[in-house]
Amino acid sequence: MPNDELPDIGLGTWQNTDPERCARSVATALDAGYRHVDTAQHYGNEEHVGDGIAAASVRREEVTVATKVHPEDTGLGYDDVLGAAATSCDRLGVDYLDLLYVHWPVGDYEASETLAALEELVDRGTVGHIGVSNFSVDLLEEARAALDDPLFAHQVEMHPLLQQQELVAYAQEHGHYLVAYSPLARGTVTEIPEIRAVAEKHAISEPQVSLAWLLSKDNVVVIPKSATEAHITANLQAANVELDEEDIAAIDDIDREKRFVERPGAPWLDG
Repeated sequence: MPNDELPDIGLGTWQNTDPERCARSVATALDAGYRHVDTAQHYGNEEHVGDGIAAASVRREEVTVATKVHPEDTGLGYDDVLGAAATSCDRLGVDYLDLLYVHWPVGDYEASETLAALEELVDRGTVGHIGVSNFSVDLLEEARAALDDPLFAHQVEMHPLLQQQELVAYAQEHGHYLVAYSPLARGTVTEIPEIRAVAEKHAISEPQVSLAWLLSKDNVVVIPKSATEAHITANLQAANVELDEEDIAAIDDIDREKRFVERPGAPWLDG
């Protein structure tokens, strides 16, 4: 049966496309204690992720397997989405997906048609939960209006240099997860003075500070990507880090903003 909760820390797999390295990192993460693996059709690694899930000494039903349908890979029409889900299951070697996202609300995305297909997949038992990615508040409102099933998760870039307060508040108000991708700001958290100061104070790494800060927000979970055992383990340990109010306030007050993920048609480019 699909998992109904997202762990605080999952494994991101973007750019992890070498077959052996990807499978090994997924198996390593699961054996270390991860229970959420995030991929996407557009990443080109679903088969390798599936190999890693199969190789781990963890039962399939204990793992939240999440992937995404992309307008440029399969299209987001009703039949396209149904076919894409079946293809992802085959590539991943699973009978169902715990979570399936609309990767980007661009191209042929239409809330009524695309989300109706996701609801059909939920009814069939092929998909456990419906997610969207890279949406604005307006698009989230449209999605919620189109759905009879609840929206389970919204995945967006989020880190100390892109704090997404509006989307966090929206997730908290409406009871879905905000899944933070690029939570380490593509490694640049090591260069942020406020993060470095907190890391030195607690004798932990800057990535652990960033992850702990994100997890201090209600409804927020993180999916840092890593292919090395040392980083996989260190990231997971961030779930046990407790920052104090002073630490959190110092990071909240960072007034610089940097977005690392851009694409034509992104909602934040409108207007």
